[in-house]
Amino acid sequence: MRRGRPATAGDVAAAAGVSLATVDRVLNGRPGVRSATAEAVREAVERLGFRRDVAAASLARGRRYRFRFLVPRLPQNSFMQAVRREIDAAALGGLDHRTAIAVDDYAAFDPADLARRLDACRRGEAMGVAVVAVDAPEVRAAVARLADEGVAVVTMVSDASPSRRTCFIGPDNVAAGRVAATLLGRFGGGRRGRILTVAGRMTLRDHAERRLGFAQVVERDFPHLSLLPVAEGLDDWSVTGPMVAEALRAAPDLVGIYSMGAGNRGIVAALVAAGRGADVVAIGHELTPFMREALLSGTFDACINQDPGDEVRRAVQTLRALADGDRDFRPDPVRIDIYVKDNLP
Repeated sequence: MRRGRPATAGDVAAAAGVSLATVDRVLNGRPGVRSATAEAVREAVERLGFRRDVAAASLARGRRYRFRFLVPRLPQNSFMQAVRREIDAAALGGLDHRTAIAVDDYAAFDPADLARRLDACRRGEAMGVAVVAVDAPEVRAAVARLADEGVAVVTMVSDASPSRRTCFIGPDNVAAGRVAATLLGRFGGGRRGRILTVAGRMTLRDHAERRLGFAQVVERDFPHLSLLPVAEGLDDWSVTGPMVAEALRAAPDLVGIYSMGAGNRGIVAALVAAGRGADVVAIGHELTPFMREALLSGTFDACINQDPGDEVRRAVQTLRALADGDRDFRPDPVRIDIYVKDNLP
């Protein structure tokens, strides 16, 4: 075997002095191989560091993958609409890889409806499920029921934990919140005052984790700033706007806004109407077309972004590996990018 080349099944067969068919029987646990021969194959596998390409083996056998994605119904949330478009694109591209992808939506922020949709996957033919989760007992119980039936579940964008989902595909949201606090505190230039944090719902784990990381850094590094109670705007600009307008009236010393979800159109409208667009530091998430405009106008100062296409691709890759029996497979972490008006792509 040439140095640097991964070991192949042929290398294992040569090292063990057996045929490729025998190696295949041992790797797949099929009968008809003497114990001494099987042990020789296993010893060669370990010595050569051989790792099965189970996905290629499945493709060679003509296997078809069947996965389902569950996303919240949020027509006004540009980021979630981008996630939906990426899933649709993956479904079209998956035809070349013998992968069938179906997508369904559930009532946003409604754990009971999401649990029902997850339970419906038990009655279908899905080999794996990827879900933008609500962190609630009903959802965790539904995930456990799928796991009991051998259906792998991965969460993406927002997690449900602790649960029996296999893994979470998304950024470190606590770290993202810490970054947001550092940006806001430094952009504030030492001014004393209060900060409004705006979430969709705190039952979304990504929003709760962002708020946690944000509060940690404010308390540690910026004691001259204080946090107002979280405003839950349902990721809807028509709800978020009036809430922010009221906060601006009630707290004249408001120096910053951290938007942990969507609804940013309402935040901008409230800041502009109050004449505060230039002096209130605003940090948000996801580089949507509207966020780009808000950064260019100076109403928002920075944006922390995650790539929805990257997350969907990682979800499909993970579900394929799990369907092939590779229970140890874990995707690489999803990175976060920071944008201001001067480095927009």
